[in-house]
Amino acid sequence: MKKYFENLAKALFNQPYSKLESAEQKVVESIVTQSPLPENVNDTFHEKLTFGQKLADKVAAFGGSWTFIIIFVSLMVAWMVVNSFLILAEQAFDPYPYILLNLGLSTLAALQAPIIMMSQNRQAAKDRLEITANYEVSLKTDLEIMRLHQKLDELSEKLGHTQPQPGRPPETE
Repeated sequence: MKKYFENLAKALFNQPYSKLESAEQKVVESIVTQSPLPENVNDTFHEKLTFGQKLADKVAAFGGSWTFIIIFVSLMVAWMVVNSFLILAEQAFDPYPYILLNLGLSTLAALQAPIIMMSQNRQAAKDRLEITANYEVSLKTDLEIMRLHQKLDELSEKLGHTQPQPGRPPETE
């Protein structure tokens, strides 16, 4: 079987099997075993995520939603309105210029930014996996088409048909 891998690799890539990149080796193995290549990248990727990574993705998804924006703006307006009315009664817990509110907003931004960046980095890693899977499928398709074309040429040759010269119409009988 190893000899078949070597011969196929030389025929398709003009390189020994051992010198091929892992994606190309995977394609050769798939051709030899006649098995499908694509795997569900989403399932594979999400199975490897830790609890913290999944939580960060959910926080980032919520932090980038209209629901978050509406709730956040509503809480800020309520905070300012309540404190403005309590100032009149001299019982405000965070009087204007709302220093405690600013501290809360700064803390939220300081925590939310790295969480969103972690989520974006994971999405970029997932995109790279998808690109690799697409490359493998495309490469296998191209190689299979080349092999089919070669077999058709061999069959045509055995049947005695010649290919028309470029620029000349095929001969009709």
